[in-house]
Amino acid sequence: MPIPSLADLSIRRLGLRDLSACADLSEDRGWPREEHKWSFLLTAGKGYGIDDPEGGLVSACVVTEYGLLDRPDLAAIGMVLVAERHARKGIGRRLMRHVVSVMGTTPLTLHATPYGRPLYEELGFKVTGRAEMLRGRFTHDGSALQGATRAATAEDLGGILRLDEEVFGTDRTHIVTRLPALADRLCVAEEDGRIVGYAAAWPNMDTHVIGPLIARDTEMAKALLASLAAHTDRPLRTDIDVRHEELLAWAKERGLASVAISSVMTYGIPDLPGDWTRRFAPVTVAAG
Repeated sequence: MPIPSLADLSIRRLGLRDLSACADLSEDRGWPREEHKWSFLLTAGKGYGIDDPEGGLVSACVVTEYGLLDRPDLAAIGMVLVAERHARKGIGRRLMRHVVSVMGTTPLTLHATPYGRPLYEELGFKVTGRAEMLRGRFTHDGSALQGATRAATAEDLGGILRLDEEVFGTDRTHIVTRLPALADRLCVAEEDGRIVGYAAAWPNMDTHVIGPLIARDTEMAKALLASLAAHTDRPLRTDIDVRHEELLAWAKERGLASVAISSVMTYGIPDLPGDWTRRFAPVTVAAG
């Protein structure tokens, strides 16, 4: 039986049953398997992929929608991957065009590597910002006021949701309510009984990813990051908006090194909604 051409292979929705195939695809491209992150994204968002007739996936991506369930006001695209043996054949372009078409008038965002950026620009995405990935072992020096933070409790959920929507400019209930299951530790910062900052540390392969990181100001962001770092012996990884120069410099002084810089891109809107001055790092760049 002849093997169908790549152009004839249909794009379908992916789910948790495809977790292993998605992790295999990551590994195929030299990325870590990141099964914990894939599981989070496939349950919080919508996966799209193309099956390889010879087994596994030709391509995959995940779309995470924000706002009303039937009328999202923003969607983030992430984990756009094409198997190495099928690279440079237009598969990524076809998958992205499908996603853009499916999302209709919903504004889109993504974090692009230098390799992927030309494709996204071709599709109409514009660069609106940058994020710097840091990784390393955090060295404590006592400069951050860890006492200003505490471990989150179930009673904090309402306050966290309020703050998150205020800072991100859209409802992310389905993301925030999954954080206790995703993260090993969730911290909050309070002022006059009101939550004004929160952050999570979640396991990803041999690291703990710090994200989201939401804070009233840079000093509070430092306190939240230091508090999370104090409860892990793993290297840390986070993606910080480059406009937060003071936090970036402080983190580098304490052992985190720059790994890569991604371009924040949008489609259908001139910039991301919300308040960037309090938005220091996302849950993951794969979810915007």
